Amino acid sequence: MLKIAYSDVFRYSVPEKHRFPMQKYIMIPERLLAEGTISQDNFFAPSRLSEDEILTTHTAEYWYQLKTQTLPRKAARAIGFEMTPQLVERGRYIAHATYECALYAQQYGVAMNVAGGTHHSFAGHGEGFCVFNDVCIASNLLLNRGQAKKILVIDLDVHQGNGNASIMANEPRVFVFSMHGAKNYPFRKQVSDLDIELDNDTGDAEYLQILEDTLPRLITEVAPDMIFYQSAVDVLATDKLGKLGLTQAGCKSRDEYVLQQAKAANIPVAIVMGGGYSEDIEDVVEAHCNTFRLAQQIFFKELA
Repeated sequence: MLKIAYSDVFRYSVPEKHRFPMQKYIMIPERLLAEGTISQDNFFAPSRLSEDEILTTHTAEYWYQLKTQTLPRKAARAIGFEMTPQLVERGRYIAHATYECALYAQQYGVAMNVAGGTHHSFAGHGEGFCVFNDVCIASNLLLNRGQAKKILVIDLDVHQGNGNASIMANEPRVFVFSMHGAKNYPFRKQVSDLDIELDNDTGDAEYLQILEDTLPRLITEVAPDMIFYQSAVDVLATDKLGKLGLTQAGCKSRDEYVLQQAKAANIPVAIVMGGGYSEDIEDVVEAHCNTFRLAQQIFFKELA
């Protein structure tokens, strides 16, 4: 069964004109349920990170500032949401959901977080709508608990996962692959294990060719026993913050290729959503929903 992490705590109150489309956390599940792609049985409510789990990845100082709400104003502003206890709680649930998705993926082949992909969070600070780094925390928990030996992070968000690169710089058991816009946030990029930078307006054919030339080789060379896939939809040509040129069909083909590669190699894949900032939220929701539809089709079509 396709297990999907969802909780009402994922939604956070933001000003009406805020550029983060918080409404998507309502719209994605509603659409998937209405069309019959999934049922309520697919959802699970995640638990939250413990303090010890947070400290596997984040510094004690950063955690103290978050839990006591003493984060300096400039540091809070870099995150991009109003700093409240509720925001910190939200982050704890989102990050633990990604870890739980990894465990479900080991059981079923794939699992998905309606949220997650908070790859701009560093060990000692957050930025870019990211408080805790969910994929890095989940990776550290898996490694520390003997639940994985080698992890491949496939980050196809249009923005480099600078937090992933920084946190995992000295962790040879986690290979971070980021394919992102060259001329886009973050403007001071970190060094991942593999960075592929794309020119503005890169379209479907070129994008997919680069991915097809890269991913099978990586899977063979890294030989992971777990994959985290950041399936962000800010690669769309309609995205306000993206600067790439993918169509809805191209974005869907990207997801299909990644999931087929993981399934063919028999490697569990935990999928997190990452960003999407198209002017029309319908573009964001439909592209995200395609990822869920493909996971259901590719891994569970014989059960459908």
